[in-house]
Amino acid sequence: MRAPVLGAILCLALVQTPAEAAGKEVRLAYVEWADAVVATDILKQVLEEKGYQVKTIPLAAAAMWQAVANGDADASVAAWLPVTQAAYYEKLKNRLELIGPNVTGAKIGWAVPASSPLNSIEDLKTKAADVDGKVIGIDPGAGLMKSSEAAIKAYGLPVKLVDGSDATMTSALKDAIRRKQDIVVTAWTPHWMFARYELKYLADPKKVFGEDESVNTLARKGLKDDMPEVYKILTKFKLTVKEEEAVMAENEEKGADHVANAAKWIKQHRETVDGWLK
Repeated sequence: MRAPVLGAILCLALVQTPAEAAGKEVRLAYVEWADAVVATDILKQVLEEKGYQVKTIPLAAAAMWQAVANGDADASVAAWLPVTQAAYYEKLKNRLELIGPNVTGAKIGWAVPASSPLNSIEDLKTKAADVDGKVIGIDPGAGLMKSSEAAIKAYGLPVKLVDGSDATMTSALKDAIRRKQDIVVTAWTPHWMFARYELKYLADPKKVFGEDESVNTLARKGLKDDMPEVYKILTKFKLTVKEEEAVMAENEEKGADHVANAAKWIKQHRETVDGWLK
């Protein structure tokens, strides 16, 4: 009888790994914005330390929220509130769990080179020609784009909001700075462009873009019960604006490996990470 009993004990030991379900897949949804890539990379590697298989799912913002609400994703650390993605939250708040901020002191708005004579959004009423009558935007449907459309209307501006992506927006910014031309871009903090270039936000006296934002962690309903260890890590996962911007800037270097940069951050902030894992 000893052999079967011993075998059963060994099988049980194999099941009861440090993670409550070693090898179990965790699905993380995110928007392919520079800050979300950094946060998701770091969280993925931290969860992998605990024995989880982690699948990252890049989506548009609306689809990211929907994926968590539907249970197609377990969590996301890329939800901007209270303004940028407020519409998604209001629509889906009863179908998912808002764990809370993982980055505070975030901000959205319009940015220009620090040398620009533009200081306020209102300046564009008379100086739109200085930027070719355009505000260079990101992906259509993003909360920042909706706020930008509201700003154009609220301030009565003779400008066109140009759809694009994070990559096309930053490319246009880089080109304008190289040519020493003025430009207005949709912007948010944390973002690597603030670490790379001297920029300033245009004042928003009407507060169309709101006050400070936070980047939040979302979880699907039931995650706390299904994966308590994952849920606990999510509640502790937090980064600072400066930390994210530093890694984002590294990721933009030629030949950069964003996975390796996340691993380096974890190594350099081992005490912080260990705190998430306790």
